[in-house]
Amino acid sequence: MATQLAYKPRPGEVPTDPGVYRFRDAQGRVLYVGKAKNLRQRLSNYFAPLHTLHERTRRMVTTAASVEWTVVPTDVDSLQLEYQWIKEFDPPFNVRYRDDKSYPFMAITLGDEAPRVMVTRNRRIPGAKYFGPYPKIWAVHDTIDLMIKVFPIRTCSDSSYKRAMQTGRPCFPGQIGKCGGPCSHRVTIEEHRAIVNDFVAFMNGGDERFTRDLTARMKAAAAAMDYEQAAVLRDKLASIEAVLNKSALVLPEDVDADLFGIAEDELSAAVQHFVIRGGRVRGVSSTIIDKELDISGGDLVDQILQRVYGDAAAADVPRRVLVPVLPPDADDLEQWLRARRGRAVEIAVAHRGQRAELLRNATLNAQQALLRHKTRRTSDYAARTQALGDLQEALGMDEAPLRIECYDISHLQGTNVVGSMVVFEDGLPRKDQYRSFSIAETTDDTDSIHQVLTRRLAHLDRADEGEAAAPDVADGDAVVETEPKRRPRFAYPPQLLIVDGGRPQVEAAARALRESGHEEIALCGIAKRLEEIWLPDDDFPVILPRTSEALYLVQRLRDEAHRFAISHQRRRRKRDIRSVLSEVPGLGESRIKALLRHFGSVSALRGATVEQIVELPGIGPKLAETIHRHLQGEPAPSDGTGEEPDIPAEASTA
Repeated sequence: MATQLAYKPRPGEVPTDPGVYRFRDAQGRVLYVGKAKNLRQRLSNYFAPLHTLHERTRRMVTTAASVEWTVVPTDVDSLQLEYQWIKEFDPPFNVRYRDDKSYPFMAITLGDEAPRVMVTRNRRIPGAKYFGPYPKIWAVHDTIDLMIKVFPIRTCSDSSYKRAMQTGRPCFPGQIGKCGGPCSHRVTIEEHRAIVNDFVAFMNGGDERFTRDLTARMKAAAAAMDYEQAAVLRDKLASIEAVLNKSALVLPEDVDADLFGIAEDELSAAVQHFVIRGGRVRGVSSTIIDKELDISGGDLVDQILQRVYGDAAAADVPRRVLVPVLPPDADDLEQWLRARRGRAVEIAVAHRGQRAELLRNATLNAQQALLRHKTRRTSDYAARTQALGDLQEALGMDEAPLRIECYDISHLQGTNVVGSMVVFEDGLPRKDQYRSFSIAETTDDTDSIHQVLTRRLAHLDRADEGEAAAPDVADGDAVVETEPKRRPRFAYPPQLLIVDGGRPQVEAAARALRESGHEEIALCGIAKRLEEIWLPDDDFPVILPRTSEALYLVQRLRDEAHRFAISHQRRRRKRDIRSVLSEVPGLGESRIKALLRHFGSVSALRGATVEQIVELPGIGPKLAETIHRHLQGEPAPSDGTGEEPDIPAEASTA
């Protein structure tokens, strides 16, 4: 592989000014758009020796055939130009956005002669003002039903409104009191527009002046003994309070902010956007982002804010934007947002108090959205079929891998080493066939992989010879006996073995396959840092597209094997901790629980002094001394008879 790119600019050719750059392929398609405060410094990062580049960056620059740049006067100008070009060219290597689901909005058609309020998922109605999105469509309808009691604006369709204005007969919603537009002949076009403006003002910030005004008018009507009017105003006030109660107060009433919770892995990110107006959550949306290049958290926030506010109206840009991490050009973004809003905008990180709690909630929702996104793709039959077909093609297999086994190793600083095997059939987990392996002695992870696969593959030969040998199981696990003539589930051969790791782990697994005589089984490894697929004897990894169903399937296998290995390792460590302490003379179950609860682990207890152990209620000086000596591996003191006490040999060391 060449170490340099043919289209690399000549030394000194790239200016040091701020600007925007574009990578194009041989057909002229824009592959990637980026901005820089110093174009020469930024582009030099892409033209470093290829072997030093991130794998996904290397794929982008080798796909490209040219690079061009445009110098701009200021950093803010580069921000604006970058956003415009991303919108125009939709480059495949920039982050790609897609809604996690289609949310309903409340829309007020301000561009109409008599604006109407409606529920829609269409965000392209000319001149419309949107509120939301709302997580449930019934929540939008409930809000509208309550609001039109206070602000009676039009709800009928355009055709009904046109027919009513031509015939002079109110529309059906107007006849039953559900539409307060001009077609009902209760208000004029101008009066209706004023009511619409009040509706929008209330929804924009939950303006408390409406509550105060209705309360004052209700009290005045009651004082004048106009009880019917007072009752009408009371019902309107109740409707306003119901709308306010539907959106809980999460921040002080004078706070208008947008808050973003982000959860990400190597290839994707989920964004949870909370719209807070008047201290209340007025809208929630979830977005999934596909990352083609490796970008930092700050750069991801930068691109999220550009997307959200790039086409936003001035009223939709809040006074404050709360994010989990500041983007590297936060000052430039604040200037850009200020130009769009017309007033100052602050980008800040929520560190403490109510804001931090709300950010944690948004981040939790983002994590769940990311998990749903990843599992949804592997639970669909069509997606599973495509994943297995793509995996077959990428690995050069003769048939689709209907049975896949994935292996992982877990340990705690080199101790309590265990291996895990998870099984997927037809793209779905078969948890009844998961297995755990206890590894007594090993040198490193590659040796552990070799041991685990050697032991696993031995069961294939035993099954072929008619043996009904049971598989390796964790200490203490029950072994289920099977009928002699029945082929054990553990003996079914997989079409594909996957190991968690890169080239060293794959080579160790390949050696186990050769030694066992099962080289017909396909093998690959997945390296977590770059999510690349390694094959035996290949110098370079296989890079699956970030949107590939095959990659999501392999990732899920790897994550499941990792989870299963850690779970077993923790269970075993817990048993080891209790076994060490249970060997101490005079230490019962209740005191063991108290010690572990107080110190947290045997390691912490082993580092404690006798005085610290005595501080625990129920532990006297003599017992504390015994515990300390036992954990330190010191011999027990003589009992005064000149003979050592009778303590089992295995209890003398930890």
